[in-house]
Amino acid sequence: MRKIRFIWFILLLFLISCSSSKNDNQDEQGVATVLPDSPSEVKVFTLAYTDFYRELISNGTIAAAQKADLYFQTSEIIASIYVKNGDRVAAGQAIASLDSFKLKNRLNQAKDNLERTRLELQDVLIGQGYSLGEASQIPPEVMQIARVKSNYDYSMNQYELAEYELKNATLYAPFSGTVANLFQKTHNMSSAGEPFCSIIGTSSMEVVFNLLESELSVVSAGNSILVSPFALSDFASEGRITEINPTVDRNGMIRVKASVNNPGNRLYDGMNVRIKIQQAIPHQLTIPKGALVLRSNKQVVFTLKDGRAQWNYIETGLENSTEYVIVDSGVLKEGDMVIYEGTVNLAHDSPVVVL
Repeated sequence: MRKIRFIWFILLLFLISCSSSKNDNQDEQGVATVLPDSPSEVKVFTLAYTDFYRELISNGTIAAAQKADLYFQTSEIIASIYVKNGDRVAAGQAIASLDSFKLKNRLNQAKDNLERTRLELQDVLIGQGYSLGEASQIPPEVMQIARVKSNYDYSMNQYELAEYELKNATLYAPFSGTVANLFQKTHNMSSAGEPFCSIIGTSSMEVVFNLLESELSVVSAGNSILVSPFALSDFASEGRITEINPTVDRNGMIRVKASVNNPGNRLYDGMNVRIKIQQAIPHQLTIPKGALVLRSNKQVVFTLKDGRAQWNYIETGLENSTEYVIVDSGVLKEGDMVIYEGTVNLAHDSPVVVL
């Protein structure tokens, strides 16, 4: 019995030894670094001290710096419309006009009433021993009574109103811009209480956006911004902050306004945009975001030396949409060739070729 137990004990030790040897071989294969046979293609840049641009990102809305709603002053039939939505118009250009028959008739009636009350005014003054031609010599209280009795002031007001309505029976562009919100049709009645259309000046635009209260220290009037419409991925325009409202709303936000260039008139009133505000921090070592890789949860940058990739642990600080600032400058130094593209499959001492 003892002999059988001894044999089983020897067999168990043998099995355990084989299993341990197999696991050791697998671990060694898992950590071994296998260098590629052919060089990896990479792109590099020379590390140098430069300005780093800290960024704030916000969303906003484009608004025209000049915008006017045009109204007819009376309700009449629309006789002519000379433009359509999207048309460019010059300052003083005719937009639309009303049928002027009733307006001219009203002006003629008001003119006749004014002449009649003028005669009545003269009769009242003559009855007081004065002449209308000697108005400067008539006492003010006498002239006031005569004007009331003759109804002259009311007739004058009616004449001026009729003249004003006829003069404004044609709408004109107050400044150069683009026609918008024109929905009326000819031969329909205009509405004196609603805008006939809008004129939007497209030469200069504004953007309105909000920033957090904590971000106020980064911005000031005069700071440059970059505006990118969500609808136009290939377009961006520069601007400059013109106004910061000195009030924090209940959500902890501050309203900011900036003027924006509008090359090619590609920005539209009401367009949703993304705003990028940049603040320059001088003399920083920066790397493109593509140069940084994570290996074992550590930040790694590969540099080029003698045709091979060199593994470097680094620490980063500030970042923007395209770059990192290197905090630990003792590892990388100015003049190093940093690999920023083709880093996915690199290992330490891998052969590389620069594109």
